Amino acid sequence: MKARCQPLLGTFVEIAIEQENCQNAMDQAYEAIQQVQDLMSFHDSLSELNQINQNAHLHPIEIHPWTAQIFKMAQDIYQHSNGLFNCGIGHRLVEAGLLPRQLDLSQYPLGGIQDIHFLGSSVIYATKPVCLDLGGIAKGFAVDKAVEVLMQNGTLSGCVNAGGDLRVFGHTPRVIQIRHPKSPGKLIDIGTLQNGAIATSALYFANRDRKHSHIVNPLALDTNDIHVNFEESYSIVANECVYADALTKVLALSKRQDHPCFDYFNAQAITIAA
Repeated sequence: MKARCQPLLGTFVEIAIEQENCQNAMDQAYEAIQQVQDLMSFHDSLSELNQINQNAHLHPIEIHPWTAQIFKMAQDIYQHSNGLFNCGIGHRLVEAGLLPRQLDLSQYPLGGIQDIHFLGSSVIYATKPVCLDLGGIAKGFAVDKAVEVLMQNGTLSGCVNAGGDLRVFGHTPRVIQIRHPKSPGKLIDIGTLQNGAIATSALYFANRDRKHSHIVNPLALDTNDIHVNFEESYSIVANECVYADALTKVLALSKRQDHPCFDYFNAQAITIAA
């Protein structure tokens, strides 16, 4: 097993593959992850995402095909989750001090992913000003792109792990462990995973010393209910990591392991109680 780790996407990304002479495949996989970060980082004021947030309501914008792809995925998840997943909550995270202030949020009522419209395959405009944060869904998307590159380069088996967003491919199953939500140092074996992805939403360490959780309810009307705290951990197993990551938010907010959108996206929900 050959493994490498690099700091990307606000975490550490490990790629492990089961074959020799894999340097070029790993290099290209990390380049794909870097490209996703360059396009979709909220923290980078020059990223395409921030250009969209600043200008999409003023005029149409031609965007990278990957950004267009993830917007369409996000809109599909938004629709089938009845709005529980909505990446148009960046302003809530900015207001809570969890994201940098890249634009003036005081001037407008802000829209969400549902207010992004396509004029062509890669040309968009927004009917309202938006403050989109792709965050976790972009991390899952980057994992999928890395796996795609590895497979295109002839890699037969391996995995990509970006801070708990994990995708396994090939003939070798991988043992999956999830941190105990109350005792993060304790790992719980939940079985093995082969040719699939898993992601987890939990508040193990994040924001324990903060007033606000990074899990935001986009449907909350009362500002006191926008940031959701919980003690459980919520995991989703899916075919692709982009869906696994996004659907953890639906599970954490709905508390429903039988939410209809899980069947639609061929996903399985796992809740570990505190």
